[in-house]
Amino acid sequence: MDIRGKKLLVIGGAGLIGSHLVEELLKEDVAEVCVYDNFCRGTMENLSEALKDKRCNVFPLGGDICQRDILEEAVKGKDGVFLLAALWLLHCHEYPESAFEVNVRGSFNVLQACVRQGVERLVFSSSASVYGDAVVEPMKEDHPYNNWTFYGANKIAVEHMFKALHNRYGLNGVCLRYMNVYGPRQDYRGTYIAVMMKILDRIDRNEQPVVHGDGSQAYDFIYVKDVARANVCAMKAEVPFGFYNVGRGIKTSISELADLLLRQAGRKDLGIRYKPGGTTFVTNRVGCPEAAKRDLGFEWTVDLEEGMKNLIEWRNSHKKAVEARRKAAGVE
Repeated sequence: MDIRGKKLLVIGGAGLIGSHLVEELLKEDVAEVCVYDNFCRGTMENLSEALKDKRCNVFPLGGDICQRDILEEAVKGKDGVFLLAALWLLHCHEYPESAFEVNVRGSFNVLQACVRQGVERLVFSSSASVYGDAVVEPMKEDHPYNNWTFYGANKIAVEHMFKALHNRYGLNGVCLRYMNVYGPRQDYRGTYIAVMMKILDRIDRNEQPVVHGDGSQAYDFIYVKDVARANVCAMKAEVPFGFYNVGRGIKTSISELADLLLRQAGRKDLGIRYKPGGTTFVTNRVGCPEAAKRDLGFEWTVDLEEGMKNLIEWRNSHKKAVEARRKAAGVE
């Protein structure tokens, strides 16, 4: 879709990925970028730079995807919609009923509104959680659903509702299966990326970083600005429908991650303390990035070392924001 002169709605646009996506969209010749967010997890601070652009606004009547009439009003007149809003993995684990209402019912509300309002294209933020632990590596988009989490089940459900509505009503777009997204503005609620913030907290306190298990758990880490660009590429793409991994295709263990953070902080002397236990839903995951490169024109640009450096710089320059995120997540 040619997005020049188009009006775009970013649902969940005040969060980690959403706020970076808003900024990426404003680099394009678009007419409007409207943010629809209930600020359950996102913040106005994340949008402070974007809102300086007169083309950007926060929908004034609300931002809850469970409020169908308000949602419908926000979708009205939009050419493209990005759906990023969702309750996170641990919330789904602890509160499956509310997770269903938001992640499944709420997402269905968005799909219906897009159909009724004649939206040209929808980009849905899915997750590599649909795959679970890797059966084969790297995981391509036809990898079997090896998911055992309620969060992953939510994402699978929405992917296939979208597929069905595409088939029946011609609602075009794609589902982006994110690997492990990290970067500036992240909080402590991400099950796998929160370990980065907790390691940096311990380094600040001159304490050994703690890694649960033996540290061999390994994931595909992708920088948030690259993920934002993937969304823009997906909206611009001409492919009518599909599922696409968003990752680097490079696996990094938690031990390697901790070692990198110690090195960048200049505290290799602290070492790593390994501790039994901890909540781990997936231990082995890396995605193949080739389909997204072929069909969406997306390629990652920021390697892990540069990305971690950027995260540390943001964290050091936004101490009040980081402290607020720590308190919101109940982290000591």
